Amino acid sequence: MSQEYPVIAVTGSSGAGTSTVKNSFEHIFRREKLTAVVLEGDSFHRYDRDAMKKAVAESEKDGGRPISHFGPEANEFEKLEALFKEYGESGKGETRLYLHNDEEAAPYKQKAGTFTPWSPIASGSDLLFYEGLHGGVKSDTADVAKYVDLLVGVVPIVNLEWIQKIRRDTSARGYSTEAVTHTILRRMHDYVHYITPQFSRTHVNFQRVPTVDTSNPFVAREIPALDESFVVIRFRDPKNMDFPYLLTMIHDSFMSRPNTIVVPGGKMGLAIELILTPLILDLVTKSKK
Repeated sequence: MSQEYPVIAVTGSSGAGTSTVKNSFEHIFRREKLTAVVLEGDSFHRYDRDAMKKAVAESEKDGGRPISHFGPEANEFEKLEALFKEYGESGKGETRLYLHNDEEAAPYKQKAGTFTPWSPIASGSDLLFYEGLHGGVKSDTADVAKYVDLLVGVVPIVNLEWIQKIRRDTSARGYSTEAVTHTILRRMHDYVHYITPQFSRTHVNFQRVPTVDTSNPFVAREIPALDESFVVIRFRDPKNMDFPYLLTMIHDSFMSRPNTIVVPGGKMGLAIELILTPLILDLVTKSKK
């Protein structure tokens, strides 16, 4: 890991709620006047939208195992590893943007579903912040987690994750429930081998657990609200965590294990800021010595 230029990564699968955590990080950066280089994981996919459809179809020929955005065949793990390493050593590197829709693509005069050219990241930053699928991934050819100074997992229980994905993809992206279900099944191999192992490498995990029935996510009509959930927060190394302080500040929270605190879902944002602000400031302070 680097102490020159900190690398912070939030990792979680599509529909897991990493964007909510990203908003909390951005609030911390603004309040503490920190300049962050922000990376989206989609920028390191290997194929644009049209090419990915062709690659998936080709992989499924003759009953082959389909590739997915969860696995190494459809991603540039080596480039992500190289960027984290270079940034940690020098504060430099190259990245690009994936343009999800017409609104994002219009300023670049490109089609939605394409990438901008690779370009140098802005100089003068305090840290690099990544949000996406693979902040702590390892494969046969890359070890991204090796160069992350603070790795945060966002991991709702799997039924809730599927409900969130189905609702998002059907309401915001126009897919049918059947099509989203097929996607979930198609990428299950990569989910098991490249997504879930990351959460054993994280420094902190935030796992949302609903208190309502999610037993059949494929027919659920609503995503359980934060107030209908608990958040289980697990620390890999709890030695320096002030749990009495957290229990005092976050009402109705409790310890379930020596390294785990459980908070009401509605207090998730508060918990993120109380827990992660000192960790981030410690990394930045050490980098400036």
